Amino acid sequence: MAEITSFPPAQLHSSDPNIKVAPVSSKAYPYSASDDEIPTIDYSMLFSDDLDQQFLALEYLRQACQEYGFFYLVNHTIPDVVFDNIVKGVSDFFDPTTLDERRRMYSKVGPSDKIRWDLNLTAGENREYLKVIAHPQFHAPPKPTGFRNIVEEYRKEMRTVVSGLAKAVSKTLGFEENYIENAFNLKSGFDVMAMNLYPPTSRSKGAIGIPEHTDPGFVITLMQDVNGGLQILSHKGKWINAYIPHRGILIQLGDHLEILTNGKYKSHIHRVIVDNNKVQRISVVTLHGPSLDKIINPGIEFVDEKHPAEYRCMTYKESLEANGGNEIDVQSSLEQLRIVK
Repeated sequence: MAEITSFPPAQLHSSDPNIKVAPVSSKAYPYSASDDEIPTIDYSMLFSDDLDQQFLALEYLRQACQEYGFFYLVNHTIPDVVFDNIVKGVSDFFDPTTLDERRRMYSKVGPSDKIRWDLNLTAGENREYLKVIAHPQFHAPPKPTGFRNIVEEYRKEMRTVVSGLAKAVSKTLGFEENYIENAFNLKSGFDVMAMNLYPPTSRSKGAIGIPEHTDPGFVITLMQDVNGGLQILSHKGKWINAYIPHRGILIQLGDHLEILTNGKYKSHIHRVIVDNNKVQRISVVTLHGPSLDKIINPGIEFVDEKHPAEYRCMTYKESLEANGGNEIDVQSSLEQLRIVK
C-alpha cells in the first residue's frame, strides 16, 4: 500500500545506512529549518492492477500535490545503476584537479546556448554547475569519455517516470490521463538539466548555494548523492529540510502547473544552504516544461465566478525570457504572470 511517511534525520541515521547526511555544524545557524514530514509516494502503486490500491495511491498523490506541492517518489522505474552512473559522471566532469577547456568552452553566455557551464562563488550563490538542454533535442558535452551517454541514459529514464507522473496527476485532478500531456504538449516539452556541485571549498564565499526561487515548468525532478542543504518553504510559511530516501526522487511542482490549475496545485519556494555542509554535494535537477510554443493559461475547468483566472496567458518560451534571460536559464516569471487585483 502506498503511504505518506516521513524521513527525519534521526530515522535516516538509525535505519538506513545507505543514505548519507551532511553533518550539521554546532555553531549558531541563521538558516534554520524544521524536519517536518514530507509525503512519500510509491510510484508503482499509482499503476497497480489492484484498483483499490491504485485509488488510494492516487488519493495520497492528490493530497501531496494540493497540501504540499512537493513529495518524495520511491519504487519508480529507474535502475540503480543509472543513478550510480550519473553521480560518477557528474563527479568526473567537475574533477577539481582540472579546470580545462573542456569546461571553460561552455562558459560563454548567449541566446543560442544549448550547454552552459559556470562557477559562482559569491555571497549570493556558491556552486559549480553544468546546464544542458535535454529535450526535445538532446545536448551534452562529449567529454569526459562516456559522459554524454550517461547523461542521455538518465534523461530518458527520468522522462519515462515524468510521463507516468503526468498521467497520475491528471487523474488526481479528475480528468483523463492525457489531460496534462495535451495541455503542455509534453512529448515536445522543453527540458533543461542542471548538474550542480556544491561546496564546501576553500573558495566559497557565503552560506547560500542557490537563493530562494521557484522553477518554471510542469514538475522539477531532483536526485542527489548527499543529503543536507536543500530547504523548501511550505504552504504554511515554514522552511523544511529535504532528506530524500535512498534512490528516491524529490518532485516539486512547477510554476506552469500552478498556472494551468489556477493555483489549485502550487509551486513552492526553495533554496540551497551550504555553510553547514561538511562534504561536497552533487545534485541533478531537471525542469520538465511544456513545449516552447505552447500557450499556458488557467484551464477553463479551474475558472468560474468564485475562482477567476489568477494568471495571464503566455507561451512557455515567452515566460522563460520574461526576466531578460535566455531559454537555458529557465528563470521563473510567476510573479509577472500573476494578475494583480
